Amino acid sequence: MSNVPSTKPYLVRALYEWCVDAGFTPHVAVVVDDTVRVPRAFVRDGQIVLNIAPDATHQFNLDNEALSCQARFGGVAQMLYVPIANIAAIYARENGQGMAFEVEPKPDAAAPAAAAADDADGADTVAPESSGGDDSPTPPEGGRPHLRVIK
Repeated sequence: MSNVPSTKPYLVRALYEWCVDAGFTPHVAVVVDDTVRVPRAFVRDGQIVLNIAPDATHQFNLDNEALSCQARFGGVAQMLYVPIANIAAIYARENGQGMAFEVEPKPDAAAPAAAAADDADGADTVAPESSGGDDSPTPPEGGRPHLRVIK
């Protein structure tokens, strides 16, 4: 029975489809670690919330392993990659209905890999238990960033 696939990717896809079919805007809350590719400037407290509505993404793919798509941040298109294991919740922005999931931290892999990723793509170490040394960037002032659809 150890080869039974996880129900999580199926539930995430079902809730995504429900949101889209009902005319809601699906959002995912993601726990960011070294396996997640998102713009690190928008990560707050080791998490990021992504609007994954069809009109906010391009090349959207949601399979059993990961969510991937192209989205704009600050007007710049960027490829995103989120392993299913890092999705903490999926919900409708309009009414908050959805589902939360438990995300287990990856043992011993986060710190060394994050440091290597820092050199590769400008990633920050986002572990909440980090010492907060001088090399961590200061978050921009002025509140949470947001995406806006321009027609």
